[in-house]
Amino acid sequence: MSVTVDGDKSGLVPVRVRRILRGPEPQKIPALIGTACTFIGLIDIAAGVFPRFRASRFHTFTEVLPGTLGPLSAALSLSAGVLLLLLAHGLKRNKRRAWRAAVVLLPLGAVAQFAWRHSVAGALLSLCLLALLVRHRDQFAALPDPRSRWRALANFVVMGAGSIALGLVIVSAHPRRVVGDPSLTDRLEHVLYGLFGFEGPVGYTRGVDWTVGYSLGALGMLTALTTIYLAFRPEHPAARLTDDDELRLRALLDQHGGRDSLGHFALRRDKGVVFSPSGKAAVCYRVVSGVMLASGDPIGDVEAWPGAIERFMDEAKAHSWTPAVMGCSETGGQVWTRETGLDALELGDEAIVDVAGFSLSGRAMRNVRQMVKRIERNGYTTRVRRVGDLDEAELERVRRAAADWRGTDTERGFSMALGRIGAPGDGDAVIATAHKTDDDADPHSPYGDLKAIIHFVPWGADGMSLELMRRDRSADPGMNELLIVAALQASPALGIERVSLNFAMFRSALARGEKIGAGPVLRVWRGLLVFLSRWFQIESLYKFNAKFQPRWEPRFVVYRTSRDLPRIGFAAMQAEGFVNLSFPRPFARRRPSPAPRPCSHIVPGPAEREIRAA
Repeated sequence: MSVTVDGDKSGLVPVRVRRILRGPEPQKIPALIGTACTFIGLIDIAAGVFPRFRASRFHTFTEVLPGTLGPLSAALSLSAGVLLLLLAHGLKRNKRRAWRAAVVLLPLGAVAQFAWRHSVAGALLSLCLLALLVRHRDQFAALPDPRSRWRALANFVVMGAGSIALGLVIVSAHPRRVVGDPSLTDRLEHVLYGLFGFEGPVGYTRGVDWTVGYSLGALGMLTALTTIYLAFRPEHPAARLTDDDELRLRALLDQHGGRDSLGHFALRRDKGVVFSPSGKAAVCYRVVSGVMLASGDPIGDVEAWPGAIERFMDEAKAHSWTPAVMGCSETGGQVWTRETGLDALELGDEAIVDVAGFSLSGRAMRNVRQMVKRIERNGYTTRVRRVGDLDEAELERVRRAAADWRGTDTERGFSMALGRIGAPGDGDAVIATAHKTDDDADPHSPYGDLKAIIHFVPWGADGMSLELMRRDRSADPGMNELLIVAALQASPALGIERVSLNFAMFRSALARGEKIGAGPVLRVWRGLLVFLSRWFQIESLYKFNAKFQPRWEPRFVVYRTSRDLPRIGFAAMQAEGFVNLSFPRPFARRRPSPAPRPCSHIVPGPAEREIRAA
């Protein structure tokens, strides 16, 4: 198997040779070091907290770990354990700064062991681990992840909660040395005082109060220092699409935009981009929770895709990110797997309607035909135009309506959402609007007679891809069917020959599972999908798309190993806006909560959230 190398179409280099030229695969030493740090950290915490653990048969082994005797050594053991736990994940991900922190911490641990405990074995163990880190320093070269100062607040909340929980364990770990019978409230008060370095209401005998006080003080100090460090360290913002990047991407889309219906969504402003060496192809991505998530196929000339994919993989390796692709086509999946050695899994199908073959006549379209006629009899009219044909006043009404009818504080969508309407350069997008003059309507409404909106982005010169559907909650059900039919009927006049609707996750499993003769495994799988549809609208989305008699094009997820799939799925849900781990902006305007809106699934954008309302 061979591929064309970007920039040298005449030379063919075998894939195996290309991988060798790129260097060896990441070795397991960082993972082993990170695992060892986790294990030792837990042992150190246990040695610093539980007196029986230090005096047990395991005492011989724990003698070589940082700090096990005396008040100060208990606090040092606890501190070392917490720090090792904090560093373990970064070491597993080959992070350079985690390596630097470990290199600084280990000599201090060795000095502390020799000075306070006179433990030669413990000092040697720290120095041996230090030597191992120095020996393999070339494997710890990953650059930092995108970050902001909200990380400091998150650290304060998480570390504070963890310190309080661990502090309760420390206060309660000496039942035979406690004076009296303090209540849970007294213990919690003692923990809170101890974290700030003050003496609490709980008393101990035989010097245990010093051990508890030092340990609580160490936890409070760690929480304060890590929070201060994260608050004052320089920010490292996520990659964003620059004006120059957008111009280069638009040039590629002008030439090759008809290849992939998701191509125009590469112009989202919250995505980064890497270009091939020749500049003839690009891969757009977003980093979420350590996953470098691309969507759709690479942009540009297929012959130049390998170069862009190689740049993508190099960027992922440089930061130790998990590479993944959501919703690529079959051709894109073949190139990704061939060039990188990654695996591909069918995720679902995209519904595509060929305009020339679309008609409301026939038994299969009866339900849609009846719904559209009923809504038209209720006085609704539709208009389908290019966005560039709207005047500024109407465009502003559409934008305001789309924002106010959204129903959530955060904009959902990533792989099939653009996140804007009427931006410069998007004049070729198509917008369909539904209108109704209602005598009871507010004459001062900022939306006028506007009742529903659907927005399509260009798919090459002769296609368009559904991006957004919003409607007034007071409008009649069926607005989506009405506007999609109107857009399909108006497409010939706009030069549109194909329309991409929504993405139906696991469509083939749903379709095959309901047929006669389906096996028990397939029926169980379909039953699980139907159950999950209560929250993620998997089945209803498939049935809504099927109303328009589309052809189905498979879409795939590309991943490195099976164990990465849960992490990739969680990152995709974050990117799509279904899971929000960020803190709210302090002065953000909160919208009133309208009627609940249905959820979509991992891949599609906000258009599918209106399916249930139809």
